Amino acid sequence: MTDVTTPLVIIGSVVAIAAFLLYVLSVQGAWLLAKIKLYLFTTDHRRIGWMYIVTGLVFFFIGGIYAVLIRTDLGFVQGLGMDPQTTLGITPDVYSVLFTMHGVLMIFMFVLPTLAGFGNFLVPSMIGSREMALPRINAIAFWLIPPAGVILILSNANAGWTGYVPLSIQAPGDGIDLWILGLHILTVSSMLGAVNFLVTILKHRAPGVHYWNMPLFVWAMLINSVLLIFALPSLSIGLTMILSDRVFGTHLLAAANGTPLGGALLYQNVFWFFAHPEVYIMVLPAFGIVSTILPKLARKDIFGYGAMAIALGAFAVLSFAVWEHHMFVTGISTNVRFVFMLATFAVAVPSAVKTFNWVATLWGGRIWMALPMWFCFAFITGFVIGGLSGVMLASIPVDYLYHGTYFVVAHFHYILLGGTLMAIFAGIYFYFPILTRRWYNQRLGQVHFVMTYVGVNVLLFPMFILGAEGMPRRVYTYLWAGNFQALNFLSTIGAYVLGIGQLVFAYNMMYSYFAGEPVTVSDPWGEELPARMTGPAAAPTPTRLPTPVPTASPPEVG
Repeated sequence: MTDVTTPLVIIGSVVAIAAFLLYVLSVQGAWLLAKIKLYLFTTDHRRIGWMYIVTGLVFFFIGGIYAVLIRTDLGFVQGLGMDPQTTLGITPDVYSVLFTMHGVLMIFMFVLPTLAGFGNFLVPSMIGSREMALPRINAIAFWLIPPAGVILILSNANAGWTGYVPLSIQAPGDGIDLWILGLHILTVSSMLGAVNFLVTILKHRAPGVHYWNMPLFVWAMLINSVLLIFALPSLSIGLTMILSDRVFGTHLLAAANGTPLGGALLYQNVFWFFAHPEVYIMVLPAFGIVSTILPKLARKDIFGYGAMAIALGAFAVLSFAVWEHHMFVTGISTNVRFVFMLATFAVAVPSAVKTFNWVATLWGGRIWMALPMWFCFAFITGFVIGGLSGVMLASIPVDYLYHGTYFVVAHFHYILLGGTLMAIFAGIYFYFPILTRRWYNQRLGQVHFVMTYVGVNVLLFPMFILGAEGMPRRVYTYLWAGNFQALNFLSTIGAYVLGIGQLVFAYNMMYSYFAGEPVTVSDPWGEELPARMTGPAAAPTPTRLPTPVPTASPPEVG
């Protein structure tokens, strides 16, 4: 964007939002003001959970707009042989901004707040607590998120979501400084939330709720909180070092004659010590959501509860022992790479345990193929594809070939889009009728699922082939080689299908919240009619025969 376009877009957006708010105030002013007051000062964990999820979904759509612009450039514009600079005005700098903001918003402003929202909703009720241990801290942790998101968007940072040096140190302007400020605020928010969950789970369980009988979602949030507490300081250290070099000229990561290799490697070690556990932070609560929904809709207890809980703990331990596999191509010692390769292979063990247990839970169950179950199936398939491709990348020779290509992009996005996103939608559809006491539109929900599942796979699977053919990632243009144009075009079609599906989802949620059919039973996911379920029917309950009534003794004759 040009220097004139950016302020015009901001001014236009502000005017549109102001006009919409004035319209709503004129129509439903009293109702809106009462709602604002109710939610602005609340410390109720359920309302805070609502605000987390709604805020996360808003930034999901904003981050999705950045993604659609990226795919439009790579797929439609260049796929059809046009120049991105003259067609869309996408220069290398603009592409870097789109790439950076998409990654940051999706990770820090969508996935983490949305999963924290589910935690706020479910953890207190699952452990028999009235409220989170620190209700006001809980509210503060949420209210730090919206201003941080605004700061991130206004930063227009262009150093990639990883903020690698020397680019992040040498980038002109104040964008990187604002970007670091926004991430520091989000770090404080996440730390407050993690401490709150940790204290709540450890100290506020009701009598009778022990570690080995509490729900797996609570286990996931407990381990997730531990990961946040140990991983986030590493991010703060790395960002502070960049800020210090930029503002105070301290040369912690930079030397007077430029940035040496040592500074770049030091930052990568510090960053990935945070960022690889972050991947599990973004997927562990999703494991918990799926492990809650599958038994309910399969009418069976979760298979292998103890193994599932131990697998969650194994993820936590191993997540801090594999960060160096992001640096296999940086020239580090072969012995070091070998150790981290073995540790990365070991991650496949708890992943396989969980996948096996989910399938075993379904085996022999009376499965109600409701919409949340559809998304759980989608989660399992997406997570398996992402996990298997991760095992491939754990091999040092394979990583040498694919590390800088779109193969890694497909792997990472299959974990988040094919895995975490599907689990989030499964949780939303499962808990929507419980929390709102209204049903969503089933047909629209099915359309949303089909467009999401098809869109994700059409978007991501061609990237595996692109990576195998050698297309580099993190570039705004590419050579006309092989099938690059056709595969990028196909991938972009998937992005548009996925995006349109989310518009269907947004309409369904908003309409159903106000006008959906009321839920008339106490448990919306209670026993359903056998005609709408698959699997073997329940064994009939044997009829208890009545106890014979003893007859009176005949009178004695005498």
